[in-house]
Amino acid sequence: MPPADAPTDPQADQGAEDTLDLRLTAELLALLGEEVPADGNGPQDSGLLDRPERWKPVTTPAGVFQLVPVRLERDLAVISRWMNDPAVAAFWELAGAETVTAGHLMPQLDGDGRSVPCLGVLSGVPMSYWEIYRADLDPLARHCPVRPHDTGIHLLIGEVGRRGRGTGSTLLRAVADLVLDNRPRCTRVVAEPDVRNTPSVSAFLSAGFRYSAEVELPEKRAALMVRDRAHRAQL
Repeated sequence: MPPADAPTDPQADQGAEDTLDLRLTAELLALLGEEVPADGNGPQDSGLLDRPERWKPVTTPAGVFQLVPVRLERDLAVISRWMNDPAVAAFWELAGAETVTAGHLMPQLDGDGRSVPCLGVLSGVPMSYWEIYRADLDPLARHCPVRPHDTGIHLLIGEVGRRGRGTGSTLLRAVADLVLDNRPRCTRVVAEPDVRNTPSVSAFLSAGFRYSAEVELPEKRAALMVRDRAHRAQL
């Protein structure tokens, strides 16, 4: 489920076991107002997150940034290296062999599309790992009120040289904007950093999120951070 965080930039902590045990049948998709595949055989290609692989690069103060959905054979080694950074491992708890990281990624890659793992590529260089997920279809929904199509963000900055320089806030703002631009039914972008991680909470605040509530989750006490579409023009 949601992020725990590194000392200087927002991080994440979503275990593979944290996918809601809910099979998205064609009938349930229709009830949720989702597109039902033409063959009616299931949600694998239903675009629950409006297809992040089609989202275009954006220009930020830090450089041109793009979310690139993870391909295991291409990206496992670099993501595993990041997970073994002590500052990251302390919160993600995915240090170890590449099989540990693969075990975290595979349920998302083989799943129904409610969580999409991505590399964050800045000026052509992969430097961060993201999970864009449907908060209304996530275990978070068991612990606090969520709205239909609420979209969650988990993040870690993999490259040490990018930490502590405001890059996290810049990219959080960019990704929240990407979500709102590409998901017209989404009214809120949410995140759940550990309340003890003041730098992480500050990064979300600097990115235009508001501190909505404290939420008791199974693995931590989290700050529920919310960025509202309705207030976007004021930020």
